[in-house]
Amino acid sequence: MVVGARRAGLSISQSAQLLGFSRTTISRVYKEWCEKGKTSSMPQSCGRKCLVDARGQRRMGRLIQADRRATLTEITTRYNQGMQKSICEATTRTTLRRMGYNSRRPHRVPLISTTNR
Repeated sequence: MVVGARRAGLSISQSAQLLGFSRTTISRVYKEWCEKGKTSSMPQSCGRKCLVDARGQRRMGRLIQADRRATLTEITTRYNQGMQKSICEATTRTTLRRMGYNSRRPHRVPLISTTNR
């Protein structure tokens, strides 16, 4: 809206009064749009980048399909073999949860006796 008002020929003061923003905000947004072609309302990427990208997730999925009963430690060590950036078990755990895998324990069942067999 700021860029549209300025391109329509309104001054900074008129744009600020019309839109309800300060003159500084109007100037900053319009200057950023002129220089970079974007406004500050665009989403910013914040936070640490994931160590396991989409390619790493596919690789981890193949490791899991090869051995479904592997522990978290085994999956992490197999993943770190041949990778430049090594990851810890916590990273493996969060990646697996993001991929839709959850930890499960096998059900404890009594052994079948010879009479029941």
